[in-house]
Amino acid sequence: MTVADELEPATPENEATEAEEPIKQRKNGLYPGVSDELAENMKSGWADTELHDLRPIAQAAETAARRAALSARFPGDRLVIPSGNLKTRSNDTEYPFRASVEYAYLTGNQTEDGVLVLEPKGGGHEATLYLLPRSDRENGEFWLSGQGELWVGRRHSLTESEKLYGIPVSDVRELADSLREATGPVRVVRGHDAGIEAALTDKVTAERDEELRVFLSEARLVKDEFEIGELQKAVDSTVRGFEDVVRVLDKAEATSERYIEGTFFLRARVEGNDVGYGSICAAGPHATTLHWVRNDGPVRSGDLLLLDAGVETHTYYTADVTRTLPINGRFSEIQRKIYDAVYDAQEAGIAAVQPGGKYRDFHDAAQRVLTERLVEWGLVEGPVERVLELGLQRRWTLHGTGHMLGMDVHDCAAARVETYVDGTLEPGMVLTVEPGLYFQADDLTVPEEYRGIGVRIEDDILVTENGNRNLSAALPRRSDEVELWMASVKGAGQS
Repeated sequence: MTVADELEPATPENEATEAEEPIKQRKNGLYPGVSDELAENMKSGWADTELHDLRPIAQAAETAARRAALSARFPGDRLVIPSGNLKTRSNDTEYPFRASVEYAYLTGNQTEDGVLVLEPKGGGHEATLYLLPRSDRENGEFWLSGQGELWVGRRHSLTESEKLYGIPVSDVRELADSLREATGPVRVVRGHDAGIEAALTDKVTAERDEELRVFLSEARLVKDEFEIGELQKAVDSTVRGFEDVVRVLDKAEATSERYIEGTFFLRARVEGNDVGYGSICAAGPHATTLHWVRNDGPVRSGDLLLLDAGVETHTYYTADVTRTLPINGRFSEIQRKIYDAVYDAQEAGIAAVQPGGKYRDFHDAAQRVLTERLVEWGLVEGPVERVLELGLQRRWTLHGTGHMLGMDVHDCAAARVETYVDGTLEPGMVLTVEPGLYFQADDLTVPEEYRGIGVRIEDDILVTENGNRNLSAALPRRSDEVELWMASVKGAGQS
């Protein structure tokens, strides 16, 4: 990795004043400085690269409608929604940037340091998108700053951004001063931009800000057609990622779970933005750890692989799919017994996803099936109603049976309980149904043959007008179909 020797990386705090300040050398930079002649030379001789044929982003109409709904909910209030800032990974390297969900949902923009502001005007609001302009060639930022254009790539000009996002755009470096002088009620989405929050510190209240966060979370409960299309894209790529993994299980056996993680990540980066969350590539007893993301264990023939992974699209919508696969392609008798119980529970859960039904229905239906099996197998004393009332099945089922899905893998998390967990399902909602059974390797309350086996099956379910649609139905779920699918994928990979 090449390092910019001349300057420390620019930050939002120092970027605007670099032209007046002396060059700040790195401690161990190889150049003593920049001569006046070189600085002058770098200012000129560059072609005009302004883009003139840009079209609005695909979701421009949807983001406009979302801003209109936000405006209607908070008349008279100034609304401030930041994208966030770069976060340091180590020394002078940063984590890959991902804009805040609220900001991306309302604008479609994904760049750091951006801020959407809705100013009260008349009976509604006037939206302005505040962004960093292209890095300055006059003061040398474009080639000297660690965040300059020649180091990290070209930013869109403000004029280009107006065309893309359909919103008036201004220089974000002037925003903090403007907000300090603002009057009237203000609400800000907290936790993403400390500088913006500091400028508003005497103008906002925690209660008002929480109301804004909750509204934006609940607004995402029902997906529009664009969002549903993006989620289907994410799922389709995820299906291909699972096929990729099956083709290389022999290589994973020769190395570790990391080979599985890397294989799926390649698909995510080629077809999407990233993985939507840390992939769980849990082989053998690691499958009993719900969020096993270390992915450093062995992959052994005869064990199960619990693969919980999802591709995130370029617009931030993520899939969340789990399959539990026999590494050698065939379930053992005890593995099949446990797998089929989870499959039956998932079938009951999916059937309970219906418009007008309670959100909790799919969880209750799946838990009942799993509890019936646990009682039948003699692992817990019945009757079933007693076990469910006391929650005794949770020793082996552990988690809830699903969650909302969208731009976050656990989407809409700030929504009120009465509109989410205690709410009613509506067409356009997308949720996961993912029951599981997990028998820990050290669980002495179950027969030895159960120990170290973990099974989860997870699909992404869209609530429709007449029932539901399984967005991830292209991946087989029934145990015999899983075996046939794995054999066909391996066979195709060898031909």
